[in-house]
Amino acid sequence: MADFPILTVTAAVPAVGAVVTAAVPAARRTAAKYTALVFSLAVLVLSLVTLVRFDTGSGAARYQFTESHAWVKSFGLRYDLGVDGIAAVMVALTALLIPFVMLAGWHDADPLEDANPNRRWRPTQGFFALILLVEAMVVLSFEATDVFLFYIFFEAMLIPMYFLIGGFGDRAHAAGEEEAARQRSYAAVKFLLYNLAGGLIMLAAVIGLYAATAKQLGAGTFSLQEILQARASGKLHLETSTDRWLFLGFFFAFAVKAPLWPLHTWLPNAMQESTAPVAVLITAVVDKVGTFAMLRFCLQLFPEASKWATPTIMILALISILYGALLAVGQRDIKRLIAYASVSHFGFIILGIFAMTTQGQSGATLYMVNHGISTAALMLVAGFLITRRGSRLIADYGGVQKVAPVLAGTFMVGGLATLSLPGLAPFVSEFLVLVGTFSRYPVLGIIATLGIVLAALYVLVLYQRTMTGPVKAGVEGIADLKARELLVVAPLIALLLFLGVYPKPVTDIVNPSVKHTLSDVHKTDPKPALEAKK
Repeated sequence: MADFPILTVTAAVPAVGAVVTAAVPAARRTAAKYTALVFSLAVLVLSLVTLVRFDTGSGAARYQFTESHAWVKSFGLRYDLGVDGIAAVMVALTALLIPFVMLAGWHDADPLEDANPNRRWRPTQGFFALILLVEAMVVLSFEATDVFLFYIFFEAMLIPMYFLIGGFGDRAHAAGEEEAARQRSYAAVKFLLYNLAGGLIMLAAVIGLYAATAKQLGAGTFSLQEILQARASGKLHLETSTDRWLFLGFFFAFAVKAPLWPLHTWLPNAMQESTAPVAVLITAVVDKVGTFAMLRFCLQLFPEASKWATPTIMILALISILYGALLAVGQRDIKRLIAYASVSHFGFIILGIFAMTTQGQSGATLYMVNHGISTAALMLVAGFLITRRGSRLIADYGGVQKVAPVLAGTFMVGGLATLSLPGLAPFVSEFLVLVGTFSRYPVLGIIATLGIVLAALYVLVLYQRTMTGPVKAGVEGIADLKARELLVVAPLIALLLFLGVYPKPVTDIVNPSVKHTLSDVHKTDPKPALEAKK
């Protein structure tokens, strides 16, 4: 078992599953769905095996289950994989959410009943194959320890996401079919152009990093571990200006993906025009690659530049928290409200990362997990609601809890998790981020707490307007959650409750990696004020 390439297999299973699913005959849509679901469950099993076998002991290697093979020797390209605690948890989160995404979107790509020659049929096989393809590329992005290998999959995941956004949009659209298709196309193109622009700037930085290593080491390398070892031994030392420009190239791409204000504007459009499962795929899975990469590449490759840029990034993160929350308060569209809430939450994650404290970075990593689960729960239940009513507008709802109490109850739990209610998982991570930030930047920590107040406002107002009051016309026929939908929502709520009272299984895995990252940037936790006076 020691030589079993579990990381390669974990990424290969969804890729193979995508091909197999796409090859299922067009008439056998149900068979294609179950095929994709089985492959996604296999990935979940593999990711859990990796998580269980991950060694968190004090003498354990930083990167485990490593694989290293020469790819293009003349250019220093290697197929290098490995996971630290943070990556192992993120792979598990991805593998966990994909089956729920598939079950929630079970009928999203079925042919329209009123199909006519002017209206498109939606290829079910293609929809599920694209989801598996995204999963494969995201998993490889978390596993890659070669910078160029990471870049390939960081960019490649944009293609299947483009087709999922543009080709399988939300059917609950107020506009006509032609206008709806135009808006979906706009959202998909905007998503692609923003992320491609970030990727191209990162490519220039990747090439610059290779040139810098070639100049000082005699042979260029993209290997993260080789670069870290060379820097630790004193063989590699980047000039200050070079270090900062390369850092900015990497960070810009990750800030677009995250998304960080003011590079966030593609997200509300993409989530609004996508089906609810694809919206979850965007914000709970794909966007996490951006914040993860800040920890793995920005801080580890460019520690001095990271410290130099920290004040500016902390301000941008704080703006993201408040700006996203304020815009969420004023939204009339349910999906756009959740999208702006996510902008605010990503601000908290980035704030924790660059606070450069153990609590901050542990909280940020835990926040990535908890945000993925809570946003999936809220968005998927919202998707069930929107599908029933045929509208995304908050004003078209009212009194839902009287006709669909289970749907309303699960919507409330998802909303309360989004506002970080104590007892639910996001509270722990948000608390750690704020404590970690306050210990080094007390003023920023205090201001960031306003995001919590605004979150309570937009979540509770959303619930009040949609679920309480008299039953509005068009709402009286809304059915409660069905067995398949409960199978999607119940485990997510159970996880929110479990991690809300017992986050230790996750923090035990990520904390050693956080300590390694802080060591890379030569940072230690600030001493308490009373201890410092002594």
